[in-house]
Amino acid sequence: MTIDSTFWVAVSFFIFFGGLIYLKIPQKINEILNKLILDIKNEMDESEKLRTEAKTLLDNAQKKLDTAQTVSNEILEQAKKDSDRLIIELNDKFHKSAEIKKNSTEAKISQMKDAAIKDIKNASVKIAVDSVKKIITTSVDKSKLDTLFQKNLEETKEELKKINS
Repeated sequence: MTIDSTFWVAVSFFIFFGGLIYLKIPQKINEILNKLILDIKNEMDESEKLRTEAKTLLDNAQKKLDTAQTVSNEILEQAKKDSDRLIIELNDKFHKSAEIKKNSTEAKISQMKDAAIKDIKNASVKIAVDSVKKIITTSVDKSKLDTLFQKNLEETKEELKKINS
């Protein structure tokens, strides 16, 4: 058999692989690969946990947002109801107040009218009495005048009582 270059390449090939096995290079490569696989698996598990946690947080935030939206809508509806009720109450109070003021003013006007009529009647009675006095004093004698005056005075008092009642 002849030893040629192919033989020496084969021998160097076996020596090289033998050295690799002797130095435990395949085991170290296997350990490094296993460690990388384990690290990648841990990172994937951790990312899955983070994804689950993020989904939970997102669901909670969505529930809180929905609740806040519902509460906000309820508050707005209640505020609308309260404002409508308040407007109605204020409108009613305004109308009642206006009605009370109107009635009060009408009553004052009626009282002033009655007072004016009474003053006019009193003044006209006084003027009539004074006029009758003058006429009687100038045209009738004293004795007839006293009896007529007393009679008219009594009639006037009775008429005034009727008017005032």
